[in-house]
Amino acid sequence: MTQQPPPPIRITPVAVPPEDDFPSEVEMTLVDHLEELRRRVLRSLLAVVLSAAACLAFVRPLVKLLEEPAVGIRFLQLAPGEFLFVSIKVAGYAGLTLALPYVLYEGLAFVLPGLSRREQKLVGPAVAGSALLFAAGLAFAWWALIPAALRFLVGYGADVVEPLWSIERYMDFVLLLMLATGLAFQLPVLQLLLGALGLLKAQTMLSAWRWVVLIAALAGAVLTPSTDPVTMLLLSGAITALFLIGVALVALSERVRGATAA
Repeated sequence: MTQQPPPPIRITPVAVPPEDDFPSEVEMTLVDHLEELRRRVLRSLLAVVLSAAACLAFVRPLVKLLEEPAVGIRFLQLAPGEFLFVSIKVAGYAGLTLALPYVLYEGLAFVLPGLSRREQKLVGPAVAGSALLFAAGLAFAWWALIPAALRFLVGYGADVVEPLWSIERYMDFVLLLMLATGLAFQLPVLQLLLGALGLLKAQTMLSAWRWVVLIAALAGAVLTPSTDPVTMLLLSGAITALFLIGVALVALSERVRGATAA
């Protein structure tokens, strides 16, 4: 009796949803990836340096602008060349802020080929939201945190000591506080990305509110250059409020996706 050969095995290709394919995927070796990363990092650094050099030409108006919250304070140059170093530092921070969109562009251009179509759709809104929130963080630090901190620091012991401040110490305080606040304001963008990628749900985020309050208090203490409680409370309160806003946005996006799917 002749044994019949087994029927051929048919492999049915699995259709990949259009949202999960990689339209910009490019085959590159590890050396090519490292070379591309080096070029993009060098271009980003060059953009920061050129922006800082341009800001150095207008550094005196920038310094005067940063001195405005310190009403009634006299600034001193306590060491030779202190104002020169302050000018370079202010120009560097300003140049980094101006060059930030280009730096983000270079970073996104490097990682974009490895993202799926669904993930690429999140890039534009995430970058726009990040830039707006960073600007909002700078404005919040300028209009709320810095004046509140200065009122507390100047008022405490005003009847004992005369407020004569080092220009370098003051600029360190203002610039670091503004930068820290701008970075802290990125929290809702991070929450929206985690929610859009399905890594965290709004209910899960909300259930961890006690830990968020604790972490916000610690972040307010760490990110605040001074040790005054007013600034720490304002910053920790802002971080907690931003977290709740992020939870609300994630919940809204989940409801919109559910309504669309139905």
